[in-house]
Parts: sequence; C-alpha cells; structure tokens
Amino acid sequence: MEIKAADVAKLRKMTGAGMMDCKNALVESDGDFDRAQEIIREKGKLVAAKRADRETTEGSVIAITNEAHNKAILVCLGCETDFVAKNQEFQDVANGIAKVALDNMPADLDALMSLRFADGTIADAVTRQTGKSGEKHAIPFYNKLEAPYISTYIHMNHKVATIVGFSKAISPEAGKEIAMQITAMVPVSVNRESCPQEVIDKEMHIYREQIRMEGKPEDMVEKIALGKLNKFFKEFTLEDQIFVKEGKITVKEYLKTVDPQVKVTGFYRYSLND
Repeated sequence: MEIKAADVAKLRKMTGAGMMDCKNALVESDGDFDRAQEIIREKGKLVAAKRADRETTEGSVIAITNEAHNKAILVCLGCETDFVAKNQEFQDVANGIAKVALDNMPADLDALMSLRFADGTIADAVTRQTGKSGEKHAIPFYNKLEAPYISTYIHMNHKVATIVGFSKAISPEAGKEIAMQITAMVPVSVNRESCPQEVIDKEMHIYREQIRMEGKPEDMVEKIALGKLNKFFKEFTLEDQIFVKEGKITVKEYLKTVDPQVKVTGFYRYSLND
C-alpha cells in the first residue's frame, strides 16, 4: 500500500523514531498505527538486546525532594555518550522518571521499572530511548530516603548527586553544605558506629597483611591495625571527616554550630564516574 508522508510524520511524532523506521513500520503493518507503534517498540527492544553489554558511563543523576523536604529520591538514567545525555528529550525522560519515582516512592529498582510512565512503564520508556538513539539506556541506580528534613545536591555536570537526611529541620544552606561534603568526600557511613561490618573486616584484613609484610611482631599486629582503622574512620565516616569548607573542624563539630540537636540520619550518593 502507499504510505503518505503525512502518516510517516504522524508516526514519527508519536514514537520519536527515524523517518525510515516509521515508514518501514507502516509498510509492515499495512498502515495500522497501533501495530506500527508496536513494531517500533519491538525494534527498540531488539536494539536494546544488541547493546546490552555496552557501558552507560554518561547520563543524568537526579536528586529531588517533595515540597515538605521529608521525602527524596536519587535516580540515574544512563546512556553511552555525552551527546545523547545532553539531548533535551533524554533530559525530559530522566526528569519524568525522577518525578514518578518521587510521587510513588517505590521500594526498589525493580518496583521503579514497573511504574506507569507515558503510554507504558518506566522499563518501556528506557527501552524506547535505546531504540530511538541506538545507544544503550539503563537505570543503574535508584534509592529513596525519608527523614524529618532532607537536603540534596546535584553537581553541575549531573554525573554525581547526593540526598541526605537530618533528624530535624535545618537551614537549606547548612543542609546543602553537608550534601556537598558527601558528594565530594565520599564517606562510607554516617559515623563509625554505622560503618558496615564487612567494610571494617575488609580494612582490618588489609591492614594486618600490610603490617605482617613490614615485619612487625605478631603481638603488635592487632594494635597497629586498630590504629589504622581509626584513621580510616576519620577519613571515611561523615561525622569524623574534616568539614571541607572550613578545614579545621569535623562535620560533627560543624553541625553543632548549626544546631546542637541535629544529626544526620542517612544518605545516598551516586556517581556515574565511580
């Protein structure tokens, strides 16, 4: 059958696919727009399967809170190149996914992917973007946070962002400072008490082996290792880190100047470059 240019343009507007892809889909579907859209989606899934082994090292990391600042999500939509990441449609999809995530606060990434989005699910939207651009698209990270007050920070390149919860409301400026600290200094936990045991065990194993290789007496190994662990806590747990902006006090000490009662309850950070 004859495919009119206006029909091709209509399908392109509906799907965002290329002109020839739209024409071929209309030919294959005998002009049935619903079937043509299905064909476009199917081809998108085929492209996605072919590119499943590619790395999504570019994209957009988004951190947003609700108006009350007591709920937040951190999500990343990844792609292969900076060119695609800067495309307005990519940004619109990334921000749309973030909004749906915040509205629904899904329990995990699988639940996020199954949420309704546009004319399908978020998983469908990610696949569709893969088909449109020819690049692999993926959501490599999602997490949510609830706290009495939450601050966010997104670095200007949108490749790294943080959400951080507090035990009570603090000034937006102070909250942002802590979020920026986490973004820059990559702590593993809020404090040494909340540091995961597997992290501690791994560090202690490394320290013991290093000390033995240095030829230290066996009865000194544990004491020296514990000293190294204490240094690790000072460098990699948020409260014990030096507050970067000031340079002489710890983050815990800085928070006391903001409000003696306020504490960090938790945080999530994600970077496309890590």
